[in-house]
Amino acid sequence: MNKSDSYNLKYHITPPYGLLNDPNGLAFFNHQYHVFYQWNPKGTEHKHKCWGHVVSSDLVHWQRKSVALEPSEWYDKDGIYSGGAIVHNEQLYLFYTGNVVRDDGVKESYQCAAVSEDGEHFQKIGPLFEHPKGYTRHVRDPKVWRDHNGDWWLIVGGQREDMTGDTLIYKSTDLSNWECQGSFFEHDNKFGYMWECPDVLNFAENDIFVFSPQGLPEVGEYYKNPNQSGYIVGKLLETGKFSGNLSDFKELDRGFDFYAPQSFRVNDRIIMFGWMSAMNEETERAVPTIQEGWIHALTLPREIVLINGVLYQKPLPELQLLRLDGAHYKGNIRSGGWLLPSLQVEFIVHFSMLTQNFKMIIRNAVQIDYNSEENSLTVWRTNWLTNQKEYRKATLTNRLAGMQIFIESSSLEIFVNEGEEVFSLRYFLEDTEQRSVLLEAGDNEGEIKIYQLHECKA
Repeated sequence: MNKSDSYNLKYHITPPYGLLNDPNGLAFFNHQYHVFYQWNPKGTEHKHKCWGHVVSSDLVHWQRKSVALEPSEWYDKDGIYSGGAIVHNEQLYLFYTGNVVRDDGVKESYQCAAVSEDGEHFQKIGPLFEHPKGYTRHVRDPKVWRDHNGDWWLIVGGQREDMTGDTLIYKSTDLSNWECQGSFFEHDNKFGYMWECPDVLNFAENDIFVFSPQGLPEVGEYYKNPNQSGYIVGKLLETGKFSGNLSDFKELDRGFDFYAPQSFRVNDRIIMFGWMSAMNEETERAVPTIQEGWIHALTLPREIVLINGVLYQKPLPELQLLRLDGAHYKGNIRSGGWLLPSLQVEFIVHFSMLTQNFKMIIRNAVQIDYNSEENSLTVWRTNWLTNQKEYRKATLTNRLAGMQIFIESSSLEIFVNEGEEVFSLRYFLEDTEQRSVLLEAGDNEGEIKIYQLHECKA
């Protein structure tokens, strides 16, 4: 079944068919960027998980490869679940969670590895260690790194038997023998019932613990999605453990659809992808692309930088390779309307001095409201299941100076103040002729740039 122009994404990573979820195994190997992802090639349900695989030389133009990992062994026969990658001795190692449902119905998880010399064909190594005591079978998503002493560390998300979230850390000198060091992050707080997709980002001034807690209750304008992804600023200790405070947890993305991010370092850059979904099951089953035999996408790659204790997410400069024709408007932009040249557009608005409220309406489907008094930004969309308006809101630290918006036929990624806040979301509009952008911006000076973007997937 073909993807329609109404919903197809031309410059995001999507599955050729079936269901896509978490980004996995991000790596730079053999002069190419490798992105793996959770993939069900047999349908649009969360079953039959494999690892799909795409490669690129520039993080923009992607080529599909054959499936990298699929269920085949006793320890992963019911699904290849999420994990990370490392490059060592000119080989690419993948770490993943094998899902098993025994004949008696009991479910088990195994932390596994596979290795490749060419980056395409992988030999499975099997389970790395026994399941930890005191934890339910919900232990998954291994991420591995090497420290300056040459030791290897592996963290994995988990759920304690008291139904609280946690992350475990293991140490190895040879990538084969692993010793559990206990909880990666000592805490007594009940902060969700499961922590998924743990990750560590290293900066000169601090370290960052990124994870995706499930089951957080809403607090004001925070934690409105079914599951969250965020981070804590702290320090990675010589013991391999992390020192930080749960009370400092910050959401990574303030939009509707962002979850399970993973990062990798290439030279001096940290690059992150996320899964552009945070839906409950009922909302997911109503996504229109299911009728076309596919569902979900990854976010665009983002460079992660730490500024004054806050993670900024910046669109990669390489994304400018997508640009085709452009238009430029400068001066008083208090109100106006623009017709997008296609459904693949980069829309940039800068304000030289923003003193009043403004409103932007994209394709009559997504609305962005700025409240000058609160210095807050609110993004509205129509829920495709309920047909009701819903919103996400963030109060900015700095005055709003600009937004860089990547528009597709069924997705938006809004980068605010060069990545101080990001709103990622899906929306579904059947009318491909609706390409208007309306702006009510008071009496404000600034400039607008509009670039048509081209298709970049095999």
